[in-house]
Amino acid sequence: MIRQLFSALGAVLALSLALLASPAAATDLTNMSDAEREAFGEAVRAYLLENPEVLMEAIAVLEQRQAEAQVANDADLIAVNAEEIFNDGYSAVLGNPQGDVTIVEFLDYRCGFCKRAFPEVKELIESDGNIRFIVKEFPILGDDSVLASRFAISALILHGEEAYARLHDALMQMRANVSEESLIATAEGLGLDGQAILDGIGNPVVDQIIGANHGLAQRLQITGTPGFVIGNQMLRGYAPLEAMRQIVADARKAQEG
Repeated sequence: MIRQLFSALGAVLALSLALLASPAAATDLTNMSDAEREAFGEAVRAYLLENPEVLMEAIAVLEQRQAEAQVANDADLIAVNAEEIFNDGYSAVLGNPQGDVTIVEFLDYRCGFCKRAFPEVKELIESDGNIRFIVKEFPILGDDSVLASRFAISALILHGEEAYARLHDALMQMRANVSEESLIATAEGLGLDGQAILDGIGNPVVDQIIGANHGLAQRLQITGTPGFVIGNQMLRGYAPLEAMRQIVADARKAQEG
C-alpha cells in the first residue's frame, strides 16, 4: 500500500506539473524560483491533505492500468510460448485430452497452496468434463521436491499417463515426508513397481524435463507455485474453485469471439 501511495502521489504531482507547464498555465516551470517551487509543493500538499480521496482515486486508476498491462503482457507471453506450454510432447495430458479449454498447472508436491488447490482443480476438471489438463512438474522447494517430481516423471515414462495420474493424485494428498521409502510405498499402494520407478529417476530425460519446465516458467514470469495457464490468461497462485470456473468461462467466451 505504501508503494501504491507513492506511485499515486507521483502521478498526481506529474499531472500538476504538466498542467502548470501547459501553454494555458500562468507559471513557467523552467523559470520558477526556489521559493515558487516550495510554494507549489506546499499547495499540492495542502490540497491532498484536504482531499485525501484523490489519492485513493489515483491508486484505483493505477491498479486498473497495471492489471490491464499485466493481462496484455501475459497474453503475449502465452502466444510466444504456446507450443511449449500446450504441446511439449512430454508433459502428462489428463482430464479430457480433446477438451475445448486447456489448463496448465506448474506445481510442487511439497507446496501447501498446491495441495490446497488440488481438490478444487480436480473438482473443476471432473465436473466440467471438457477441460484438457496438463501438469508441469516445477519443483522449487528443495531436494525433496525435486525427488518427488523425478519420481512422478519416471512413473510417466515407465507406465504412461494413467499410472502417472493416479500417482500424481496420491502425491498431492501425501502427508508423509518425501523420501525414497515413502515414494516407493505410495507407488506400491497403487499397484505400481515403486523400486523400478525409483531406479528410473536417474534417466537423463527426467532432469531434461524438469529443466525445460523451469526455463518455461522463467519465460512466463512464474516464480511460485501453483501457477496456472488457462486459455490466454495466467493465474499466479491459489484461487478458489468459483474463481477458476469464471476464468474457464472467460476462456470459452474468448474462443467463441
